[in-house]
Amino acid sequence: MSETVPDASNDRAAELRRKLIRNHQEVPRELFQRSPLYESRVAGVSDGTLARKLGCGIDTVPPGKQSCPYHFHHTQEEMFIILAGEGTLRVAGEQLPVKAGDVIFIPCGPDYPHHLINTSQADLSYLSISTQERPEVCEYPDSDKIGVFSNKGPAFLQRRDAGLDYWDGEP
Repeated sequence: MSETVPDASNDRAAELRRKLIRNHQEVPRELFQRSPLYESRVAGVSDGTLARKLGCGIDTVPPGKQSCPYHFHHTQEEMFIILAGEGTLRVAGEQLPVKAGDVIFIPCGPDYPHHLINTSQADLSYLSISTQERPEVCEYPDSDKIGVFSNKGPAFLQRRDAGLDYWDGEP
């Protein structure tokens, strides 16, 4: 039994395509930058789709830059698929070389702080795929920060030493 390919010109097929399919090469990119270390052209590939438990972004990092600070997640797992270029995965205190075709799996928890650094002479492009549990807590070992993230972006970010006592402000 053969199945007919849906006609993308009909309304239902067009709506399904809009909700379910993205081409990572066509998603508009935004510049995310904080000199001198951080620079990336980023896009939320899964933004606007029906995805609820998985998220996907694309990052293109120029030579000598990184896209984000060294961090780990308390609830979200991540996977990175290197599409083009070469770089270094800093993970758990080690430096691991990565290249196009590599698929990287990062479990949640303090044993796997991580980030990708472009240590090559050409752009490094990769897909970032993650589970989307919220709220999420991230820790940043290099700067000793903790961030709490809700469905609407950062809800709270501060240095660990700025914390309050549990009973502070309570009668």
